[in-house]
Amino acid sequence: MSESPLLEVKNLTKRFPIKGGILSRTVGHVDAVNKVSFSINKGETLGLVGESGCGKSTLGRSLLRLIEPTSGDVIYDGINLIDLNGHDLKQIRRRVQIIFQDPYASLNPRMTVGNILTEPLEIHKLCRGPGERQKRLEQLLNFVKLPKDALNKYPHEFSGGQRQRVCIARALAVEPEFIVCDEPVSALDVSVQAQIINLLMDLQKELDLTYLFIAHDLKVVEYISKRVAVMYLGNIVEVATSKELYGSPKHPYTKALISAIPLPNPDAKHERIILEGDVPTPMNPPPGCHFHPRCRYVSEKCKLNYPEVTNQSDTHKFRCYHPLN
Repeated sequence: MSESPLLEVKNLTKRFPIKGGILSRTVGHVDAVNKVSFSINKGETLGLVGESGCGKSTLGRSLLRLIEPTSGDVIYDGINLIDLNGHDLKQIRRRVQIIFQDPYASLNPRMTVGNILTEPLEIHKLCRGPGERQKRLEQLLNFVKLPKDALNKYPHEFSGGQRQRVCIARALAVEPEFIVCDEPVSALDVSVQAQIINLLMDLQKELDLTYLFIAHDLKVVEYISKRVAVMYLGNIVEVATSKELYGSPKHPYTKALISAIPLPNPDAKHERIILEGDVPTPMNPPPGCHFHPRCRYVSEKCKLNYPEVTNQSDTHKFRCYHPLN
């Protein structure tokens, strides 16, 4: 793994306007992603976890400018993606790709798998003839362990796990270096999830890929990720190695999430932390630390100011006035 990050995200913000009234005027806004900063090293998998609606998918799509960020910087291999347009943005998208959550919704039902995989090759002009294109298509199917006859079939003819393999093959078609995996296994059966996770890990080793792995299943993230970032209401509240985060979480929200992981042994003693109240609306987040209405360690300071990032070590960072010991 290189010392300098492959991807650096600095104060990334995505604000959605709220429209109301007969004239559809802007009456407010939602900060789905609020001044988020983190980095990912080459060859690394950074897991991103949090409750539904906390902004994980919006963050992943904003990185690739599938959703235009409101402000902030996304530095990829020394290039600020926010500054790119037209041909330059198209070229960088060869290097950064995404795997979506729903494999059926992200595939055109009227196109065969062969056409689906050929499309990115033609857009980026990566094959010089039918023979070279056919060889590349067969190589992509071999990567994801699908038979050659899959090229002539349509998405509805496959199972959910097979469709996700097609989505992975499409992402690999342009030979990317960095892939955002946006909950790629959440729509699949548990046994199929394991197959897809192992496939992604094998491909990472074989092709030297870097992942941002978005999920809400903490055990899956622990298995695949070297480091984990925890997101709450548009903010990243803690980043640490998997061992540090799962062994000694510093933020109360992280501790509550980890306490909710089921244990294989039902007789094992396990402190279950029940968070009171609901997640606040991002349209009107609470002042200070957004987590303070649900936190057992809340103080007056928490209600007034949002805590800055605290360095507990080079690899463990968190945003809390009362870190757990």
